[in-house]
Amino acid sequence: MGIEFEYPADATPLDPDETAGLIPDHITNQGQLNRWELGNILRGEEWAFSSKRTNLLSREFIVTLHKHMFGDTWSWAGEFRKTEKNIGVAPEAIEVEIKKFCEDVETQLKDKSCSIDEIAARFHHRLVYIHPFPNGNGRFARTMTDLLLVQHDAERFTWGAGDLISNTSEVRKRYISALRAADGRKYSELFAFVRDS
Repeated sequence: MGIEFEYPADATPLDPDETAGLIPDHITNQGQLNRWELGNILRGEEWAFSSKRTNLLSREFIVTLHKHMFGDTWSWAGEFRKTEKNIGVAPEAIEVEIKKFCEDVETQLKDKSCSIDEIAARFHHRLVYIHPFPNGNGRFARTMTDLLLVQHDAERFTWGAGDLISNTSEVRKRYISALRAADGRKYSELFAFVRDS
């Protein structure tokens, strides 16, 4: 495969075994890959929002949604990553962290420990922090978060109402900054960002 991958400075690069999992063989550049992935993601989101989900906070749903969003693009879609990345828990800890994550969020929702927006923003940050998949974690986590909101009769987040993909996007820079602040348990920037338009 002759494609040159172009990653934003803050993105998580794929390793050679992961890049070998690219399914469409007609893709030769990053622009084509981005367009192909976008179509795959939109079909995955259409499936996700097509009905009320009773198992949203489960390992099964998490891997199924990732497969729907990236399964036409990557052979490993829906499989937890097996490699270390520049972000995320160790690969061998992903299963345990996902289980704890789902249980914790279920408890927060049941106890109404804070507003749905705050629960959802923290949900998003923690899912990105775990970084369960080789690629697509941000896009996947935003979809999961919006699905959580909709399932609880709340509006989807605006996500800064701009481009979160381009490396030069000011909105993406603010998003990454908000996630990094949340890594240090400072969530106010993320709470503001997710509803900023």
